[in-house]
Amino acid sequence: MRQKIIAGNWKMNNSNIESLSLVKDLMKFDFSNDVRIIISPSFTQLGLVNEQVKNSNIEVASQNMHFSENGAYTGEISSSMLKSSGIFISILGHSERRTYFNETDEILKQKVDKAINENMEIIFCIGEELNDRKSGNHYEYIKVQLENTVFSQPYESWKNIIIAYEPIWAIGTGETASPDQVQDMHLFIRSIISEKYNKSLADTVSIIYGGSVKPSNANEIFSQSDVDGGLIGGASLKSEDFAAIVNAS
Repeated sequence: MRQKIIAGNWKMNNSNIESLSLVKDLMKFDFSNDVRIIISPSFTQLGLVNEQVKNSNIEVASQNMHFSENGAYTGEISSSMLKSSGIFISILGHSERRTYFNETDEILKQKVDKAINENMEIIFCIGEELNDRKSGNHYEYIKVQLENTVFSQPYESWKNIIIAYEPIWAIGTGETASPDQVQDMHLFIRSIISEKYNKSLADTVSIIYGGSVKPSNANEIFSQSDVDGGLIGGASLKSEDFAAIVNAS
């Protein structure tokens, strides 16, 4: 049975005080142990938040990670730095990293390779632009993204890979893919994982959805058979909204 996962991407938001307040509010809720809960604060709050959630069922992930162990990469964070702060999960390939920071599939493959070699877990994001969706090229676009990155990994590495499908046209826009569109793409992703590896692996990989998920639409999206949870942006910054989304899964 695939694991249900709700991950909150806080992006570039919250001071130390705001982050601690949000975490303390989240820890007041009685969440089911059947749902894996991950939150991803900014780099400056990773250690602080991770210390706060000790002895809870909330895990902490980074929003990014560099592919080098160390060196002249001003402003970057390595896997060893993350691990020294107790962080063993990283979001990689988010559409905002691809768009605003020019992260290519080649760069992301290096990041994936480094994370997996360091036995870190990744939430790997893929998704198409609106013009690809309108032109009917969205399936091929997603397939190429996977082939250029995580499909270079051997079968056994997939125990550390979570796929997040996030159509770029639905990120922070208020637009949401319909439940049928989400299910259709998740099923397609699972089918090409099956073709590349085998059905057993495809049936066990968690594929979560990211794209303006809110308490009002979470239940309908998560009820789709191939949707295993969500990567939540804006709604993860409000404890009650995030809790409602967790409980909808």
